[in-house]
Amino acid sequence: MMEHACELQDAQDPALESAAYPPLVRGLAAAIVAALVAFACWSAPALLAMQWAFASLATYGLLAVLLVWAGWWMVFSRTQFKDGQLTQTWLWDKRVHAREVATFKIVHWPWLQFIVAPRMLVRRRNGSITWIHASDTRLLVAFGESVVQQGLRPAPPEA
Repeated sequence: MMEHACELQDAQDPALESAAYPPLVRGLAAAIVAALVAFACWSAPALLAMQWAFASLATYGLLAVLLVWAGWWMVFSRTQFKDGQLTQTWLWDKRVHAREVATFKIVHWPWLQFIVAPRMLVRRRNGSITWIHASDTRLLVAFGESVVQQGLRPAPPEA
């Protein structure tokens, strides 16, 4: 029976991919970043007339870079499940292989899916915790099934 389930999974498309966040969240992130850039441009004459200490100017500059960078990744972040590994591109890429997972929990509120992305809380065998977001719940379910299948496979015989 288990061999049959593994054959069915192998026959499916080996790579599932989706945006990490729903379209409304991506649109809001783009709108917020654009509004902040427009506000900065509108405020530029008043800000340029002021005396700035280097530390204050550097703080505002760094904040602007971080806001644009985080907004970029909110819009363009992708989640992929391929070959037993779940990957989300983000400020840094998050990768989890099915064999590393000790426990996982899928957090999904279907009635809020337009604004709250389905996500998976993954606790690895080494104790670390990772949140993975995917706007397509099927991707997270497929990874969860591969984790369960990893646990059902018999351990290799010791020599």
